[in-house]
Amino acid sequence: VQLQASGGGLVQAGGSLKLSCTASGSGFSIDTMGWFRQAPGKQRESVATHTDGGIRNYADSVQGRFTISMDNAKNVYLHMNFLKPEDEAVYFCYAKWRYWGRTYLRESWGQGTLVTVSS
Repeated sequence: VQLQASGGGLVQAGGSLKLSCTASGSGFSIDTMGWFRQAPGKQRESVATHTDGGIRNYADSVQGRFTISMDNAKNVYLHMNFLKPEDEAVYFCYAKWRYWGRTYLRESWGQGTLVTVSS
């Protein structure tokens, strides 16, 4: 399964940005999709995740500002509002998935998209 992310860019503090990610391949189903981010000199951290069953989880730092959504076409979106300079990072799309008829979960990562927030 390959993940293709898009939507990063430059935005002013307080602005909004939408990230998109598509999972492609054949013969698989999604368990969870989400977004992680990594700022310079920091560890990669989970931003938001969305299970196939509709459960959403957010990092405390983005709760109330970011919204994750997922559709049946294996796309996941991150709507980022009221962006802060500390949100600046490379954002990575993530998916946990399995081949049809199998129970073993696999992981895939997208290539990362840069979000720059100017103050």
